[in-house]
Amino acid sequence: MRKTVLSGVLTLALIAPAAPADASANATLLRYAKDTWRSMAAMVEPATGLPADKVTGDLATRAKVTSPTNIGTYLWSTLAARDLRLISGGDAAARIGRVMRALERLERNTPTGQFYNWYDPGTLQLIRTWPETGDPVRLFASSVDNGWLAAALMMVRNATPQYAARANRLLTSMNFASYYDPAARPDAGTGLIRGGFWPEPPDGCYVESDYAGTGTTVYSTCHHYGAPAETRIGQYVGIALGQLPRESYFGPYRTFPDNGCDFGWQEQKPVGSWKKYLGVNVWEGTYAYRGMRYVPNWGGSMFEALMPDLVVPEAKWAPKSWGRNHPVFVRAQIEHGLNEAKYGYWGFSPSNDPHGGYREYGVDALGMDEPGYTSDRERTSTDPGYEGCRPAKPEPASYGDGVVTPHASFLALPYAKDAAIDNLDKLRRNFDAYGPGGFYDAVAVRSGAVSKWYLALDQGMVMAALGNVLTGGDLHRYFAGSGVEAKLRPVMEIEEWNVTS
Repeated sequence: MRKTVLSGVLTLALIAPAAPADASANATLLRYAKDTWRSMAAMVEPATGLPADKVTGDLATRAKVTSPTNIGTYLWSTLAARDLRLISGGDAAARIGRVMRALERLERNTPTGQFYNWYDPGTLQLIRTWPETGDPVRLFASSVDNGWLAAALMMVRNATPQYAARANRLLTSMNFASYYDPAARPDAGTGLIRGGFWPEPPDGCYVESDYAGTGTTVYSTCHHYGAPAETRIGQYVGIALGQLPRESYFGPYRTFPDNGCDFGWQEQKPVGSWKKYLGVNVWEGTYAYRGMRYVPNWGGSMFEALMPDLVVPEAKWAPKSWGRNHPVFVRAQIEHGLNEAKYGYWGFSPSNDPHGGYREYGVDALGMDEPGYTSDRERTSTDPGYEGCRPAKPEPASYGDGVVTPHASFLALPYAKDAAIDNLDKLRRNFDAYGPGGFYDAVAVRSGAVSKWYLALDQGMVMAALGNVLTGGDLHRYFAGSGVEAKLRPVMEIEEWNVTS
């Protein structure tokens, strides 16, 4: 029996006995969770209780910066660790309490209530120069980073009654209307979320705006989030808080429509038709890949496809759209790694580069952008062309040093559990890919190079995936409470995609 908190009410849920094979698999996953939590705990700055952005593979040296996303992933990792009995309820409450106190002290944008992107976890001061280089840092508020932190606060208010009020005060003080451009999709009759804003004019492109309706000018990004990537978390949160119109859910393109050559730059020519939901015109297009039809994301990476599903139960709330797409997307990533590129491994997502730095990885064919993210360091790409607009290029004869990140396999667990566990087992057996804090961040599978770092973002995805799989969806339930499901689910469940495997 385990304890579950939903909407501030403590309930008891029975865990059904697992079959022997499943019990063995779950024991392996629980061991991974225990080690992964060790890396998350090692990132915490003793002086403040906030996590750093990353820690070295020996768990000895923390980065000197953190972000709203890092803080959010640590909060939900703490809840998962508690529910998996890796730490006590008292320990979890103490950790969350320290984070709440730190968040209340962090300098934010006034009056939108949005947190800036980078803080010093040791002092809680804004980062104005990068510690490694001394380069200046412009203050910037991100709709995605604030979305992940807000999602974690939504979980905290339903999972830890002693901090529910404080979490809710922080949450409701964050105005996601500050990112919304209601005129961004006049063709569809709705708007889009911008990437974020600066409090002062930056170098390069910006739009002077007052999206929060407060009379205070901010300087917004010129780009909007117009594709269904991980960026949708800010939209989910804004709708759930009643700050964004529910119709805006249908603003981002599923694919760009087949409209002559106007969108002929996209990865391939989509097949689909126009539909209308809540008065919004939506082009329900899909792409094709090796016998499958799917809705792509921007770059073709696993975290763009599945990170929001860690928080929002997309497959359950949108069974005819995301519920169809997620398993196909996972299958396509497996197909690319094992049969197209023939790496012997799969799971491609932005990660630390084993040869230094950080880079986007994905499956080019699964993204809308041409060229999109690639699965190898050599940037081997495909281009099926766009009939009448762009000729196809020959398929690659081979692929180079594929970079596989373990967090992608954990994201795939709800849709291909056996394949994900097998992939992780092979990575662990065949490379120096596992350390005291669980799987290192990435492996270049042909050279054998390993990035021996633990990132709060990636380890936080691992903890959330394991927490949901091993508890039957605790994090989903925490997010859904306080009326969130009633606001989001009716919007999400009406859409239907022509996705086939």
